[in-house]
Amino acid sequence: MQICRSIDSLRDQLADWRQASKTLAFVPTMGNLHAGHLKLIEEAQKTADKVIVSIFVNPTQFGPTEDFSRYPRTEADDIAALKAQNTDLLFLPSTDEIYPAGEQTRITVDRLSALHCGAFRPGHFSGVATIVCKLFNLVQPDLAVFGLKDYQQLVVIRTLVRDLNLAVTLVGVDTVRETSGLAMSSRNRYLTPEEHQIAPKLYDVLCQTRCAIDAGEKNFRSLETQALLKLRSLGFIPDYFNICRSNDLELADFSDKNLVILTAAKLGNTRLIDNIYFASSW
Repeated sequence: MQICRSIDSLRDQLADWRQASKTLAFVPTMGNLHAGHLKLIEEAQKTADKVIVSIFVNPTQFGPTEDFSRYPRTEADDIAALKAQNTDLLFLPSTDEIYPAGEQTRITVDRLSALHCGAFRPGHFSGVATIVCKLFNLVQPDLAVFGLKDYQQLVVIRTLVRDLNLAVTLVGVDTVRETSGLAMSSRNRYLTPEEHQIAPKLYDVLCQTRCAIDAGEKNFRSLETQALLKLRSLGFIPDYFNICRSNDLELADFSDKNLVILTAAKLGNTRLIDNIYFASSW
């Protein structure tokens, strides 16, 4: 596996592969890799000649009170995992390499960035859109692979790609879960042992709500309220629990068929997000 820490070295290697007519798949990450990340790489390897992974903890998507400084950084373990996965190239830039002194440009996907997580993390999705656009510009992949655990993020990126006419195909991969049902996340390591026992119930409430919809419950707003009360009774501090249209993430009603239920909630000091997406059965 090649490791590139500079933009110049990355571009030199990618130019060689393009000249050899290799197809390129890209998996952007913030490191602290787990089985969910490795699944993305597996999917990328099925369809591309070369797979590029980036590890970059992006400061512009963290708010002033969020966990940028303590976000887990496990470079040696990540490199070992990527080598074991037969990754072709790791792009591992510094912050100064990505954000040069005096940089002023940000990209925002307006409406989507204000919904759901965006309402509780102002500026977050602008930071996401900016770093993804930068990385797409640097790598210029044929396809890019993202996990569907971050469902809103993927919809933001899909909109970005469409609106800016970017020549990249996006692939979404189903959430990888622990045996308990808890969605795998780098932030799960913040959970105490007691919290780790409670955390899977976030997914349980999502599944219960889907079952109610499939059984014919028509009042989505009432279901959302019931779910929020349930989460609070379990010890969560929920930010939101919203039943949405899966394409544009606007709040859904009973006439909508393709749905996603999005939720975010704090458990102790850890903020968890999860979702469940489905076509209604009625």
